Amino acid sequence: MQIKKFVAPTLKEAIESMKTEFGGEAIVLNTKVLGNGNGRKMFEITAGFDEPESKTEKRNLKAQNSSVADFEEELKKLSEKIYQQKRKPKFPNPAPEIIREENKIDLRKVKERLIKQDINNGLAESIIAQLKKYSGLLNENNIDEHLVSVIGSMIPTESFEVKKNEGPKTIALVGPTGVGKTTCIAKLAVISKILHNLDIGLISIDTYRLGAMDQLKIFSEISNIDFYVAYEPSDLKKQISMLKKKDIIFIDTVGRSQNKPELLDGINDYLKAAKVDETYLVLSSTVDIKNMVDVALKFKKLNYNGLVFTKLDEAISYGNILNLVSSINKPVKYLTNGQVIPDDIIAADPNFIANMIYTGKIN
Repeated sequence: MQIKKFVAPTLKEAIESMKTEFGGEAIVLNTKVLGNGNGRKMFEITAGFDEPESKTEKRNLKAQNSSVADFEEELKKLSEKIYQQKRKPKFPNPAPEIIREENKIDLRKVKERLIKQDINNGLAESIIAQLKKYSGLLNENNIDEHLVSVIGSMIPTESFEVKKNEGPKTIALVGPTGVGKTTCIAKLAVISKILHNLDIGLISIDTYRLGAMDQLKIFSEISNIDFYVAYEPSDLKKQISMLKKKDIIFIDTVGRSQNKPELLDGINDYLKAAKVDETYLVLSSTVDIKNMVDVALKFKKLNYNGLVFTKLDEAISYGNILNLVSSINKPVKYLTNGQVIPDDIIAADPNFIANMIYTGKIN
């Protein structure tokens, strides 16, 4: 396996360079936008390529082994980044203002800290009530772990599970305009392909935004993933039949306002035609809780069964994640924290999310 980076002024030129050297069988591991110091953007693609056996045999064995090792190391780093909740959580230094002189925790100060992270008063009270059960054991050395454990117990999560060669599982992403559904689908498609070795298909029903279609079309070309556009629900049904040998089919939907139920009904027509297995509601973590709840309740007609929170890198606090999941009781599937495909996505884990909410940081 060869690993190489291709940099060009446009994504199209970077793709052409990759195809010129590697042909059509390259695996795209990463795409990112670079600054060159002069205000101009450059596009970088990191690609991997398995050479035909006849060519590989001609190469020096040591170089070949080194290349394979590089590829495996890239995948290892990517996996660790996405599934980083398996690392031991990092806590801030104990806040001196929440510790009394006799080295016992002042739970009033703890509550103030929780509310500062935008956790609503009712949930903050519930967390304090749980901590009081262990009040005799709490001290500056264990308060962080107890807090994260209590908050984590209030956050439902669900892992992303697909078994290979058991027929296509169809997954649709829905949500308001501008929350990052298309980029999120690209990330899910890449990690499903290169980390889990699954065969992927992509379908877009977002025919209202040419940019969304172009983005997925370019992405599908550089990632060697079959891509279709459905203009009518009947198109979607036919395309899913054409992709019946895939492991997963991701469906990108058009962003809609929760205040226009007739437009949500239009999306529902597509989802029913596709007979989707799972639907994820994508929400921006930057919006206020009132807006989040309104979207979550009005999108219920699309029968979503999981949540994806995006734009963590743009948010100033994360308490609203707890506020929302506590009120609607839907599991979190993934979190995204940037535009880089596929690096900027994190598999949901209750303790990881709890630590993020408590510290205000993506550790």
